[in-house]
Amino acid sequence: MLTFDQVHFYYRKGQPVIDNMTFTIEEGEFVAIIGSNGCGKSTIAKLMDGLLLPKEGHVNFNGLDTSEPTELARIHEQIGFVFQNPEDQFITTTVLDEVIFGLENIRVPREEIRLRLDQALQAVQMEDYLEAMPHQLSGGQKQRVAIAAILAMRPQIIIFDEATSMLDPLGRKQVLSIMHELHHQGLTIIHITHHMDEVLSAERVLLIHQGRLEFDGDPSTFFDTISVTDYQLDQPFAVRLHKLLGLNAPLTADWKEMIRSEWSMS
Repeated sequence: MLTFDQVHFYYRKGQPVIDNMTFTIEEGEFVAIIGSNGCGKSTIAKLMDGLLLPKEGHVNFNGLDTSEPTELARIHEQIGFVFQNPEDQFITTTVLDEVIFGLENIRVPREEIRLRLDQALQAVQMEDYLEAMPHQLSGGQKQRVAIAAILAMRPQIIIFDEATSMLDPLGRKQVLSIMHELHHQGLTIIHITHHMDEVLSAERVLLIHQGRLEFDGDPSTFFDTISVTDYQLDQPFAVRLHKLLGLNAPLTADWKEMIRSEWSMS
């Protein structure tokens, strides 16, 4: 369980970035966090992982407080963070070294490192790139290596901070597929995104506006009750189609499946 309890944060005093924010993310959820540029999404992500500390209030993960230095290392081990630009995470010269670097830091036994390495790379379909140089990979491949390095640490939560924003459509599709497969396996996924079509496949949506929590609920209710243009956000094609055709089928990210469902119901 990850909890924000009346969290305030600012970079410059008197100019709050996060203002009295309270919410809880339960184990195993898939949560999308959205909002216009500058609303505080990435700051929230860094507060979750203890990369930033609240000025007031508390961020807790399974009873551990990010403001307690003695508990912060344990939080970092259990919450993985995938950045927008995967190269921000790379510190070695091969995929192999990149994945095992974190394992050596947390003193995983050598006989277990190989097992974790193989499992992590297989999970992102990068097992054939052990000796490749990360900077020579495509954008999607780089992001998959970054995810593998996190997976090898076996976290309970993975935060994806705009992790699909720099990818081409194929790379986005691959990374999203990995997210949902990891969620299916029981991981808690927190997906910060500006691609509104990606929100439809989440279980829950948190809308952030000027550092405050404006909406907390399921995607269908969100798109049915919130005018996204009021928040400088776009309406996904599937939502526009659903409303235009007046479909009775449940709203999903797959507009073709919505139409097939509608035909089968009629």
